[in-house]
Amino acid sequence: MEKSFSESYKEAGVDVTAGYKAVELMKKSVQETYTKGVISDLGGFGGLFKLDMGKMKEPILVSGTDGVGTKLKLAFLLNKHDTIGQDCVAMCVNDIVCCGAKPLFFLDYISLWKNIPEMVANIVKGVADGCKKAGCALVGGETAEMPGLYSDNEYDLAGFSVGVVDKAKMINPDNIQEGDVVIGLTSSGVHSNGFSLVRKIFDVNEENLREYREELGMTLGEALLTPTKIYVQPVLKLISEVTVKGISHITGGGYYENMPRMLNENVSLEIYKDTYPVPEIFKLIQKEGNIPERDMYNTFNMGIGMAIIVSESDKEKALTILEQQGEKAYVIGKVAKGNREINII
Repeated sequence: MEKSFSESYKEAGVDVTAGYKAVELMKKSVQETYTKGVISDLGGFGGLFKLDMGKMKEPILVSGTDGVGTKLKLAFLLNKHDTIGQDCVAMCVNDIVCCGAKPLFFLDYISLWKNIPEMVANIVKGVADGCKKAGCALVGGETAEMPGLYSDNEYDLAGFSVGVVDKAKMINPDNIQEGDVVIGLTSSGVHSNGFSLVRKIFDVNEENLREYREELGMTLGEALLTPTKIYVQPVLKLISEVTVKGISHITGGGYYENMPRMLNENVSLEIYKDTYPVPEIFKLIQKEGNIPERDMYNTFNMGIGMAIIVSESDKEKALTILEQQGEKAYVIGKVAKGNREINII
């Protein structure tokens, strides 16, 4: 590739040599994510991964894809690009683990107005950090330079992940019954959803994002750019020791859209909003935007990034395991009869 160069293409706004430099700069971060299943290196046409069936009788592949969304606008304004990669990974792997699957590998896609190698390497470092937290490998990706499609200093970031679970160990909502309990795992903040509303409320710009907020103990930008928490390792540990009946990743649509997805048609949930602390960032959002409480719970995670259903008899053991894994976990509700309704009390 040393001889790969087109002056004409560069004049049109695409510098292929910048892409090669970006790959060199990101290589170390990417290689740090490699697990024993990786059998390829950067630069090929596809990322190769050898699937280890282990003791699985009927392995099921589970895939998930997502992007970062308009949270990227804050990264542009603050010129901070080293954390939003974790958001991208989290949005995919946290979905995959809801089936009980272990994420195996991840690929990213970065499309941007101009390839700035150092910036691209920073973005990918965030992706690699997320992959390491999830225990999966970053086996490849794509960087697309698209002058004329994006405004200056703007880009998009998306990705997808593939995981595996033995069919017999998949999370089965049919097992959920009245009397089971809902355990909530705390979020790290707004995560990566609802930012169109957030941006509207705060009318975000570089100046107010850098403003220190006493109630947050940091600047508004620091609070909002806090990356999405990755729950994979603690949840897989829990699944290995306790019968988990349902898992919901609380993303866009909040409680009302995401929690019903883990239920069967014969049950509903009662969620007790005073059983855990709501982070100050959500109180600030609600106050500044004069947002009705129901809309808050229908848009944001409100401090709970993942909800897990277990039997009442497994409650204490589950809480202990999660706390040993470094998670702050609370019993936030219970299962009742119904038709997949969510009642926040």
